[in-house]
Amino acid sequence: MADMRIGGLASGMDTDQIIKDLMKAERIPLNKLEQKKQYLEWQRDDYRDLNKMMFEFSNNIFDGVMKQGTYTQKTITVSNPNEVSVKNINSTTDFTGTLKVEKLATAATMYSSAITQSGGGAFDPKKKLSESFGMTGEQSIKVKAIKADGTMAADFTEIKFTAEDETLDSLIAKINAQTGVTMFYDQQTKQMSVMSKNTGSNSTGPEIELQGALFTSHLNLDADNDTALINNKGSIGENAKFTYNGMATERSSNTFTINGFELTLKNASNTNVTFASQPDTDKILDKIVKFVDEYNKLIEKVNGEVNERKYRDFQPLTAEQKESMEEKEIELWEEKSRSGTLRNDSVLTSGLNKMRTDLYSPISGGTSGISQLAQIGIETSSNYLDRGKLIIDENKLKEAISKDPNAIYEIFAKDGATSNEQGIARRLRDTLKDTMDSIEQKAGKASSTNNTFTLGRLLNNMDSQMDRFEDRLIQVEDRYWRQFTAMEKAIQRSNQQSMFLMNQFGG
Repeated sequence: MADMRIGGLASGMDTDQIIKDLMKAERIPLNKLEQKKQYLEWQRDDYRDLNKMMFEFSNNIFDGVMKQGTYTQKTITVSNPNEVSVKNINSTTDFTGTLKVEKLATAATMYSSAITQSGGGAFDPKKKLSESFGMTGEQSIKVKAIKADGTMAADFTEIKFTAEDETLDSLIAKINAQTGVTMFYDQQTKQMSVMSKNTGSNSTGPEIELQGALFTSHLNLDADNDTALINNKGSIGENAKFTYNGMATERSSNTFTINGFELTLKNASNTNVTFASQPDTDKILDKIVKFVDEYNKLIEKVNGEVNERKYRDFQPLTAEQKESMEEKEIELWEEKSRSGTLRNDSVLTSGLNKMRTDLYSPISGGTSGISQLAQIGIETSSNYLDRGKLIIDENKLKEAISKDPNAIYEIFAKDGATSNEQGIARRLRDTLKDTMDSIEQKAGKASSTNNTFTLGRLLNNMDSQMDRFEDRLIQVEDRYWRQFTAMEKAIQRSNQQSMFLMNQFGG
């Protein structure tokens, strides 16, 4: 608790108020330091806001106009979608074709005869295998099946289990999760069904192979699906057979890729199905429009900051000043006092100039004959108040996209050893990175400590100055109180002497 001080008993003066008024004058340099600190904090925050905006723009460039998938989006027409579906995966050129499906790919299957419990009685798949089949201790089963590429797995997948702990239901779950087959026990027929997860034919043998006493001795399954076929308890896997552009061929799966687009066979009607693709102009256009809009927002923000007026007569408010003002007055005042924190900033103006150069410098070494944005309908606004914003001629851009989407990809994302050889998006990301690095050196980021960036070090230094000044103010205030106390004591002694003299003279 602070010491209680009472003054003016002898002099009749309001000592406390006098000292407060004196300290107001003494605090003026400290108030200026606090105002300067507040201004630096605003400046730091404004730098960081711009850095965040640049970071987001850079990421959007990478995910948008720099991604080849943006320009491979296709509109695909199929004469009979019930027969065949076509989807573009990574084809950069348009494709057309005729397909006639003769046979769909099928998966190998096998099934058992009815399963009975050892010693007779109804079989229950939820009982322990030791109870159902009299098995004991650790057991093992092995499964091998055809793979998605139509070849047989090189090795068996082994599953070990303890008969006293395992049920058929729990073992089926493991088989379905860990192997290339799907098993199912039908409670109605008391039979096991096995199907390979992948379709297609194994030209060198069976598509499913099983090993283990549980399969052959207790579940009544054959050793492989070829044997099951002979015993009328299974089928072999078959490849899809079709004619593509007049050439008869086959695949192990009903879904496969040709030249970067995916075909899915749905029905074997043996009739011709035609398909064709063209660039999805609207989707590609949307990505480019988004890039231009975000670029315009960024340069509008940066231009606004570097050209914002600075009101030198409106310094940041002190706590004492805020106490005497209305909330709206504080808001209006701080709007002006915070204005111009980044006015004429060299890092930002340099970044702006470099971005403009990135956009307008021709791209050398291209294969499409397009080297500048103006050739595809993107130009600078003729209104000087827009300060370099881009405008789009959508008709011209759509025409360029329809004609050659790869050329649009190249102008944005072309790679190269030098800046002149690189696409516009790559140049911009490099410029943004350099600008963000420079800003971070000045203003850091949210996770940075003050001693790692320029403004932070200035703030630390300012805190130290303010701490020292606070200590000095305490000393000054103590001195004032000592001086006024001494004055009170002197007045008190004078009053006592006057009273003594008056008493001596009979006053």
